[in-house]
Amino acid sequence: MSAAPESLPPPDAAALRRKRRRRRRIEAVLAFLAMAMVLAWFFEQQSTTTVIFVRFAEAETGPAGDARLSAAGRARAEELRRVLMDVDVDRGLNAVYVSSYRPTRETAEPVARQFGIKIEEFDPNNIPRLERRVLKIYKGRIVLVVGDGPSIRAAIPEFHGSKKVPPEVDVEADQMYIVTIPWYGKVKTLRLRYGVPTASPAPPEPATPGEGADPSTAPPAP
Repeated sequence: MSAAPESLPPPDAAALRRKRRRRRRIEAVLAFLAMAMVLAWFFEQQSTTTVIFVRFAEAETGPAGDARLSAAGRARAEELRRVLMDVDVDRGLNAVYVSSYRPTRETAEPVARQFGIKIEEFDPNNIPRLERRVLKIYKGRIVLVVGDGPSIRAAIPEFHGSKKVPPEVDVEADQMYIVTIPWYGKVKTLRLRYGVPTASPAPPEPATPGEGADPSTAPPAP
């Protein structure tokens, strides 16, 4: 007759408890790391979106919307490239939008070449679509928008920025507006100037008697 197999010794209850505790600690650490990665991704996606608005640079006299930039305008476009070259030390500029007007595209071209970005067009008559597109595709990124004065004054409030953009942006090419849109909190609008200051038109001098003015409207002599 064969000998009966020897029975195994009973498991050490204390060793089993230690093994279970070690497994639970490892599972807790892995769960914490997974949660941290999810939260980091979430807050990265919800970070601040920055939209930079500039009016097109100085243009030559020509058909509306099709005039080329003047020498001063080309210099300003290069200055815009220089100013925005290091706008974000980590990622740089992410998108460039222009209207269909030729001066806006020529103003943006040096910047687009600097960052290797394809220029996209927006419809000045449909600013809400631009706002939806930027905040959906480029949320948490930096976007440049080059337009004319009226489109900029319409776009900044649409992006929840200031509603008090002065009308000088219609004629002054040296203005830059930066709208920061945080995930939570107040939207801020900053106004800066870059490049050579735009010369504001001088107000007309009051006419004096003897130069075509009506003497009856001249102020009385002291």
